[in-house]
Amino acid sequence: MNYEALFTKIRELVLCHSPSGLEAEIDRFLLQEFADLGVKAWQDEAGNIIAKIPGRNSSKNQGSIAITAHKDEIGAMVKSLGESGRVEVRKLGGSFPWIYGEGVVDLLGDHATIQGILSFGSRHISHASPQKAQQEKTPVSWETAWIETKCTPTQLAAAGIRPGTPMVVGKHRKEPIRLHNYIGSYTLDNKASLAILLGLAAGVKEAAVDTYLVASAKEEVGALGALYFTQNQKLKALIALEICPLAPEYQIADGPAPVILVQDGYGIYDRGLNAELRQAASLHNLPYQLAMITGFGSDASIAMKFGHVARAACLAFPTQNTHGYEIAHLGAIDNCLKILTAYCQIDFP
Repeated sequence: MNYEALFTKIRELVLCHSPSGLEAEIDRFLLQEFADLGVKAWQDEAGNIIAKIPGRNSSKNQGSIAITAHKDEIGAMVKSLGESGRVEVRKLGGSFPWIYGEGVVDLLGDHATIQGILSFGSRHISHASPQKAQQEKTPVSWETAWIETKCTPTQLAAAGIRPGTPMVVGKHRKEPIRLHNYIGSYTLDNKASLAILLGLAAGVKEAAVDTYLVASAKEEVGALGALYFTQNQKLKALIALEICPLAPEYQIADGPAPVILVQDGYGIYDRGLNAELRQAASLHNLPYQLAMITGFGSDASIAMKFGHVARAACLAFPTQNTHGYEIAHLGAIDNCLKILTAYCQIDFP
């Protein structure tokens, strides 16, 4: 199949920086995309971008559903600034410095973006240097890494670089690549899911019930946007779009078949809602697989654990190198879109 349009849309989303809590660049992009599709969208007080697909059964008061895809990404935050332009950072979300490797990062200052080099120290050293341990047995940590900017304190201050300034991998390093029917990129978690949301907005003009498409804020730091939305909007069901980690411990096949999660680190997903997703897939002969995973949570499972929704599900695409330079089959992303397109138009009891 030709996945060029899907690849292009994911690329546009990936190249929008959106560290948790500083998501304005992706916000502008999404609001413009929804406007171009003729779909009304707005931003709530928590930073979520929300679009609504009207339901043909709205007058029957059958309740509404939401489909979420978080728009924030992991990275780091400035902890302290040194006199020589050396900046110390600590993790933002589930990031590790060895994932990015030494290379260009962007510090998103209040007034300007400053590029720096994520650095781990020289290799030609003895045990007299603390970095020697990283060559033998100790992994690189944020505490032992730093960013070289070669800026003066005055230059950093002028750019608005301060404690709390987000750091993300340099934009030019984010450029995705095609590996046949696969896409390789940073931040497929969860920019590829945003592409699915936009696909739903383009393809589903009327759903069975009122359906909210939610590009949720600050998911990587506790699903804060989804919790706010679900606290204020009564829903009969919530479906999260996500990546699904590929690892030997999980019986998940790499390829075009999406994953319907049965359980994750926050609890058990709703059996009835999962059955509806499976029915939607089967009606159109779309592949899917089931999995239980750990060390993972979604907007849906977190909202259900806190009692904000009674029924929750998570539809995901298998992904290698999660929270790193991720690789996913474009067909799995496309099939998530097809399953949800079918689901949104079925009159379930």
